[in-house]
Amino acid sequence: MTTKIPEFSTLAVHAGASPDPATGARATPIYQTTSYVFDDVDQAAALFGLQAFGNIYTRITNPTTAVLEERVATLEGGTAAVAVASGHAAQLGVFHTLMTPGDEFIASNKLYGGSINQFNHSFKSFGWNVVWADPDDLASFEASITPRTKAIFIESIANPGGIVTDIEAISVIARRAGIPLIVDNTLATPYLCRPFEHGADIVVHSLTKFLGGHGNSMGGIIVDGGTFDWSKSGRYPFLSEPRPEYQGLVIHETFGNFGFAIACRVLGLRDLGAAISPFNSFSILTAIETLPLRMKKHCENAFEVATWLSNHEKIEWVVYAGLESSPNHALQQKYSPKGAGAVFTIGLKGGYDAGVALVSKVSLFSHLANIGDTRSLIIHPASTTHRQLSDGQKANAGAGPEVVRLSIGIEDASDIIADLDQAL
Repeated sequence: MTTKIPEFSTLAVHAGASPDPATGARATPIYQTTSYVFDDVDQAAALFGLQAFGNIYTRITNPTTAVLEERVATLEGGTAAVAVASGHAAQLGVFHTLMTPGDEFIASNKLYGGSINQFNHSFKSFGWNVVWADPDDLASFEASITPRTKAIFIESIANPGGIVTDIEAISVIARRAGIPLIVDNTLATPYLCRPFEHGADIVVHSLTKFLGGHGNSMGGIIVDGGTFDWSKSGRYPFLSEPRPEYQGLVIHETFGNFGFAIACRVLGLRDLGAAISPFNSFSILTAIETLPLRMKKHCENAFEVATWLSNHEKIEWVVYAGLESSPNHALQQKYSPKGAGAVFTIGLKGGYDAGVALVSKVSLFSHLANIGDTRSLIIHPASTTHRQLSDGQKANAGAGPEVVRLSIGIEDASDIIADLDQAL
């Protein structure tokens, strides 16, 4: 007798969870505790020495968070995951595990403005240097590789423009160079795109966005694909060399295809301290149960709104890969066939002033710096999220002066359109 493999919607509800063994509670409880009592001295020693799995301190592990980690890892098709305080914390955790001072990584220039700022400025304090490449010019990735390059970083669907990145083509470049490909899958979610199936080695999310989905909880997560050989080149000492704090244990040798996640937890999260709260883990875990329903509605609404806007006299252009007229449409059909997501940009004929006016006149839309909410959201990136960037960087990131970013919610599409109509 064969057992049917559960499909995505079933996994979104059940993966990682079971009735609480102590109380029988069906919903995963919030384990709002800082620490855990050890069985005895030997068990405590084994836990601290990574010779056994278990809970020591909520900064490192927590039972509520563990269910969240297993669920997202399952939905993405990864081997293990580490949940942290935010999407930025997830990126910090990944690069802390990969990089040493003086190292470089290549990043797509089509990224969230906060990531561009983090990479350009904050990471320099660690001696980590970013080299920018253009996903519209794949040769720019290969040309940027040097002996100091440790990784390539892209977004599956880029924020703010909703541009779909050719994951498979870039993964070929990364593999030839012997470096991992990191994919931020926040805008797509695993419902629309599973980067590991296209050659990614590590996936990150801002859980704050579509996975959390309700604008009420901050979180981030790192998912290990279990596909990269961290010992082959000797370029990743955190994973391939003996760790003095763990009596010479070699993490990749010991933990194999989930060694990267272990390193992020016991070397990064342990010391950097960017822990997610158990309450936020609970909120996001609950939200993921409705992820397939929400993403379907997000995509349906976004397509309808983008189509309407593309015919509006005050709109210069609409960048949405779901439209057949989009140069990104073929990539969207390959990587995200169930929909192009809910985030896209429009260019107003009146430029900067028209963008500021639009965000000031909407009423159903909320003018705020977030995406992925059940509510429809709007922002003028050039004056807010991408304000720190130069004019050239804004243009490269799809955040020029005329640009407004929309994150389409799950309200009735006719009401979303009516609000934009009156504001325009």
